[in-house]
Amino acid sequence: MKTIQERKESTPLYGGSGSFVESLYENWLNDPGSVPEGWRRYFEEQGGRGDRPRGPVEDELAQRGHQPRAGGGGRDGAAQRLLDAWRLLGHRTARTDPLDLADVPRIAELEPETYGLSAGDFDETVETDWGGQRQRRPLGELIGALRGVYGSSFAPDFACVSEPEERRWLASHIEGGNGEFGLRDEERRLVLAELTAAEGLERYLHRRYVGQKRFSLEGGDTLIPMLNDLIRRAGEQGVKEIVLGMAHRGRLNVLVNILGKSPKELFSEFEGNHEHLSGSDSGDVKYHLGYSSDVETPGGPLHLVLAFNPSHLEAVDPVVEGSVRARQDRGGDDRGEYVLPVLIHGDASLAGQGVVMETLQMSQTRGFSTGGTVHLVINNQIGFTISDLRDARSSRYCTDIAKMIEAPVFHVNGDDPEAALKAMRLAFAYRQRFGKDAFVDFICYRRQGHNEADEPAVTQPRMYDVIRSHPTPRAIYAKRLAESGVADDDAARELLDQYNAGLDEGRVVEQASMKHVSGAFSQTDWTAFRDQEWDQDVDTGVPVERLRELGGKLFAMPDGFKLHNRAERVVSERRKMLAGEVPVDWGCAENLSYASLVTDNHPVRLTGQDSARGTFFHRHAVLYNSETAEARIPLNHLAEDQAPFMVYDSLLSEAAVVGFEYGYATARPKALVLWEAQYGDFANGAQVMVDQFISSGETKWGRLCGLVLLLPHGYEGAGPEHSSARLERYLQLCAANNMQVCVPTTAAQIFHLLRRQVVRPFRAPLVVMTPKSLLRHKLAASSLEDLADGRFHLVIPEIEQIEPKRVRRVVFCSGKVYYELLMRRRKEEIDDVAIVRIEQLYPFPREAYAAELELYREAREVVWCQEEPKNQGPWYQIRHRLQESLSRRQTLVYAGRAPSAAPATGYAKQHQAEESALVEEALGLESRSEAQNKVKRLESK
Repeated sequence: MKTIQERKESTPLYGGSGSFVESLYENWLNDPGSVPEGWRRYFEEQGGRGDRPRGPVEDELAQRGHQPRAGGGGRDGAAQRLLDAWRLLGHRTARTDPLDLADVPRIAELEPETYGLSAGDFDETVETDWGGQRQRRPLGELIGALRGVYGSSFAPDFACVSEPEERRWLASHIEGGNGEFGLRDEERRLVLAELTAAEGLERYLHRRYVGQKRFSLEGGDTLIPMLNDLIRRAGEQGVKEIVLGMAHRGRLNVLVNILGKSPKELFSEFEGNHEHLSGSDSGDVKYHLGYSSDVETPGGPLHLVLAFNPSHLEAVDPVVEGSVRARQDRGGDDRGEYVLPVLIHGDASLAGQGVVMETLQMSQTRGFSTGGTVHLVINNQIGFTISDLRDARSSRYCTDIAKMIEAPVFHVNGDDPEAALKAMRLAFAYRQRFGKDAFVDFICYRRQGHNEADEPAVTQPRMYDVIRSHPTPRAIYAKRLAESGVADDDAARELLDQYNAGLDEGRVVEQASMKHVSGAFSQTDWTAFRDQEWDQDVDTGVPVERLRELGGKLFAMPDGFKLHNRAERVVSERRKMLAGEVPVDWGCAENLSYASLVTDNHPVRLTGQDSARGTFFHRHAVLYNSETAEARIPLNHLAEDQAPFMVYDSLLSEAAVVGFEYGYATARPKALVLWEAQYGDFANGAQVMVDQFISSGETKWGRLCGLVLLLPHGYEGAGPEHSSARLERYLQLCAANNMQVCVPTTAAQIFHLLRRQVVRPFRAPLVVMTPKSLLRHKLAASSLEDLADGRFHLVIPEIEQIEPKRVRRVVFCSGKVYYELLMRRRKEEIDDVAIVRIEQLYPFPREAYAAELELYREAREVVWCQEEPKNQGPWYQIRHRLQESLSRRQTLVYAGRAPSAAPATGYAKQHQAEESALVEEALGLESRSEAQNKVKRLESK
């Protein structure tokens, strides 16, 4: 006997074919003779008509909320079923490949005969719900319209859209006017001019810079009129900013022909001149660079931004979304009406890169939605040098990933600019209407190789045999306009001559409808944060009276707001902390830092998995009424004119969420933006974002960013993965003050560190190795006075009364191991070993470190103690820093775990033994024990 799940999985509805089978089933219910014989037998075997019991197909359809269409018998019903089949499958027969390499399949469900219709019925009038309304017309006319709308160079694919209102809207806009898309003659001439610009730039660069990489747009030239048309229409509808993300294919063309970058500046980059680099800047290759400009549209000026992007293709996707969300939040654009994200993908990377899925999955979540994104796929039908698309993906289309969020896809032939504009306008209109993503699958080809030095015919001989003789999109469209009398050959040649003349002069050749205007339209101003020093001394203290006032509001609950008993204990304990009855723990200090910032008009945004409560039950930034489930964010109830505190539990993603927060932080200079890993090692999944954006964005592109990464780190016996946040990786990326890496060990330290990040004008990413056991460790707690009068200490000196002259050994360390050393030293009553904490590992605090060494000039041994294995942690990254301030008489010694391939052991006893051994080694207990034993042996003799 099969289980219900097994019965469901055995039906054709289990998987991607559900919508198709559902349509056939509905047809069968209305008219059994309308479906192919095999399906008719299948449905009859399953039951579901008359008095028969329902089978698994009917069970599944009922759970989907399926309601069979009323009526529909006879010729009208057959015509409606034919229409439904074309809406579902018509895109598979469309002529969307400009090279015409693939055989177009014959699909029985798209043939009138399948539904009992013949040529003799073509003159008969039928009624269908065409174009959003009931309509009567001859069957032959309907069939012609179906083939024209769904089987031409424009192929809508929206069967995955389940919302009835959206489906009706799409059908009415696609089918309205029988799918006709008429451009005025002046619009056609403008498209020709834009195609001329696209082709003209590529050919000019090909002649002038022979063999240099530029990742040509050739074959996908229609991208330029598509983007220009989108910008114009967006401006008409009130959009004020567009943020574009794209990889390197066609990027130079977009920079010049869309954003108005000076050709002279581009030529200078081709020639290797980079006048704006400083000594510490690396710069980047020209096809990774971003740009911004202001353009005039029919609706007024619009700010365009092209995001910087490394070679990691789709990695820029969440970065763009984060930048857009920051601009929307900053301007109060809650519905995404004024800032539009546009992502330009490659077909192979869209299908292959996991960050695409993560970014799409964020698109409708509360903390990451941007009101929908327009996606444009430059589908050149090849990935790098792959010779067979069967190796590129398992799905039919590269855009099938869009179905996971039920986004409509409009496949379009890249050699038909008018169809391409139709697709682009429909995608934008859908985004504006429903606030959701839409895709344009712009199917084209790559005239050159992967780069201009590549020979693509080696791996794609058939494709490139066709491409060699295939006319360019400009040539095809110029011929089309000449045949229709819109623009003759002389006019087309004149456009090309004018464009080339502009390039010769190094100036931008603008179209009349897209002039670049002056004026700093963008609101993102980093001026005050440039050329600042990291070691500026700033006061981050907050008076005790103000802390108590803020805490009183934070920890006061409205009448009737009943907390869970565990949350109530936390809040009650924090009230005691504010009263000075008990020391302030980590969670309380962190909340107070946020409270002080938002009431000083610094927005705070915190995301991560379980960040609202805190993975280790310490933060409680969101409190819940245990009786009504009402959520309350106390940090948003402190003052009427305060800045917002935004906290969101993110989806289970690292790469996309970190990329999003990086993008957000680059567009909000005055905000504190934080991402917290559930465990520090989870950041491994976002390593591309750390390597390509966070650590190097400033030196490559001049992009400042104050993003904070909170990475729980500390050896608690939790095994290899949940011990280490891979501290060594971040230190390895540090140079030229590009990042800050800190390991705070007290509640006061995290309070001042977070405040310092925005109070100080220096802006750089901050990586914080946050604790786990220290969150509630009594020795890590602080007084209110520590929060009021202090600042973040780069180095924390010895805290006990130890005579410096008697010290024989100085132990330097960071993080949780300090408390293991301290407690063991107290237990052993050692008074000749000093323990000093280095709380900031980069930029390394040379002066503070040297000052501590100077106190203990009599000490012969200087020890670096760490919990991590020797080949991990800070040792190899800071050893030279520790060494350079030592005197000739002093020796630097390592105390810690032996080198290891894994970050930590998975066995509790082994962990304890290793920790005990490294503490003893650091404190010199082994040598002391040996000396005592030697004395005993001598005495015994």
